[in-house]
Amino acid sequence: MPYQISLQPGGQTFSADPDQTVLEAALAAGILLPYSCRDGACGACKGRVLSGEIELGSYSEGALSATDLDAGLTLFCRARANSDLVLEARNVSRVGDIPVKKLPCRVQKLERLADDVMLLELKLPASEAFQFRAGQYVDILLADGQRRSFSIANAPHDNAHIELHVRLITDGRFTGHVFSAMKERDILRFEGPLGSFWLREDSTRPIVMVAGGTGFAPIKGMMEHAIHAGLRRPITLYWGARSPDGLYMDTLARSWEGLLPGFRYIPVISDGTPDDSWNGRRGLVHEAVMSDFDNLSGHEVYACGAPAMIDAARGGLVGERGLPEHAFFADAFTFATANS
Repeated sequence: MPYQISLQPGGQTFSADPDQTVLEAALAAGILLPYSCRDGACGACKGRVLSGEIELGSYSEGALSATDLDAGLTLFCRARANSDLVLEARNVSRVGDIPVKKLPCRVQKLERLADDVMLLELKLPASEAFQFRAGQYVDILLADGQRRSFSIANAPHDNAHIELHVRLITDGRFTGHVFSAMKERDILRFEGPLGSFWLREDSTRPIVMVAGGTGFAPIKGMMEHAIHAGLRRPITLYWGARSPDGLYMDTLARSWEGLLPGFRYIPVISDGTPDDSWNGRRGLVHEAVMSDFDNLSGHEVYACGAPAMIDAARGGLVGERGLPEHAFFADAFTFATANS
């Protein structure tokens, strides 16, 4: 028997079958809760259980701490209803006029950006319009039904193709194929756009963007959209990598300082060596942000990278620099191997 779920403070209602997560049921009802990874890793879908009982599946403790649990918080992508529920959820919207589609596409370009990063450009069908918001992602659909998620690295106005940044993962089934066997003109299928990690244009808050490794991909899409739209809000981009080679589009990022008023770019290296000729910032990328900002209470932060980076950024910027929880937008990358 379906359970009834009510959202506060917005008052939206929908039903959920016992085998559906709260997020799955909301999306099926046309209600868009904040979400990204769908795997309990990023914390984007965190909300409070005001009444009712849930069953919580596996998740990352960095996304939902023991303190969060004690405060009645849960992750909607991992929670299933065991009764009627009243939930507190912020930034809820309707799915709106951008449909999620399953489409074929053709590999148009393969370009090695670094030893372990490949630019994959996919040509879309001319007969099918594909809309998305800057920062969203797609799932590549594999023949056996498995999926691999990748952020869209181009802006919505440039939508005859989608650009993905694929990092080579040890024993990665799909990424290994991209680097060793994929050829231009190969046919793939994907589903998208997905996720609620996109640039909020109805705000006037200054923006801090934090990217780790290929977490730069959706940030690139957001930046290209901001430039195209003539956004006038101050934006500071911190891009962290282990070595200078990991900043695989450093020249492009530097060029934005001349294209968008109020934009600053700060690259950060965490594991460089004394002979790498790096004269910029060193350390962890979220610590560079904390060093530069004593108070982020009036800002928005967009963070994309590995779950550990997202956890550290959320803890430091929300917990120690006054950033409101609702102003922290995150997308955490999780990786699938050949055996998953």
